[in-house]
Amino acid sequence: MVDVPRFELGASSMPRKRASRLRHTPSGPATLGGHLRGTGGGRGMVREEGGMSQAPAIPDGLLEAIRSELEGEEAPFLEHLDEHLDLEWLPAGEARLGMTRFECGPNEIYRRRRLGVPPGPVTVALNPILADDEDLLGHTLAHELLHAAGLLDHDGLHAEIARRVAPAPRLRDSPVLRRLRQEVLSGLPEGQWICGGCGHSWERRRVTRPARCPKCARPFEA
Repeated sequence: MVDVPRFELGASSMPRKRASRLRHTPSGPATLGGHLRGTGGGRGMVREEGGMSQAPAIPDGLLEAIRSELEGEEAPFLEHLDEHLDLEWLPAGEARLGMTRFECGPNEIYRRRRLGVPPGPVTVALNPILADDEDLLGHTLAHELLHAAGLLDHDGLHAEIARRVAPAPRLRDSPVLRRLRQEVLSGLPEGQWICGGCGHSWERRRVTRPARCPKCARPFEA
């Protein structure tokens, strides 16, 4: 059995130790209970390792919107997605929200991109917690599908297309982002901010350090 090198793009991650980023997530993505469809590829669409058995599916219109946005752009793998793309769930407890995996190594995949030849098998895996958040699922999947189409780098074009075709949800509208934020807050060493100047204390409702004390208005010092 040959160990085939794999090239993974862990693009959509939500690091728990950098939870301040949760507050800046734009608005927008879709639950699996909604109107979702399969990719059409049909290769190994169901996981068998326990947990969720039904593989994720692409929301109606998402792939078409991505195709439209990529017209005139360098996305050589786009035309091969119907044949080569698989969708699956990441293992439970995975920190990343999504991941794109090519079965060949990075040098080979960039060579194939340059030559415009098929990428070979491509797997997009999503975190199962996204099944509870329709909008965040759609945004994460759009992000990964752009990688699978050949936009391998995290540049402005990649981010802008993902924002246009499937905007990310606001924190208040996303049960997953709120849950992740609460996990981070509960793991902080203290449940309150305490001003080092006047001694005023207040409950931590955000992850980022406050700029000023709400009572004395002086720059915050712990």
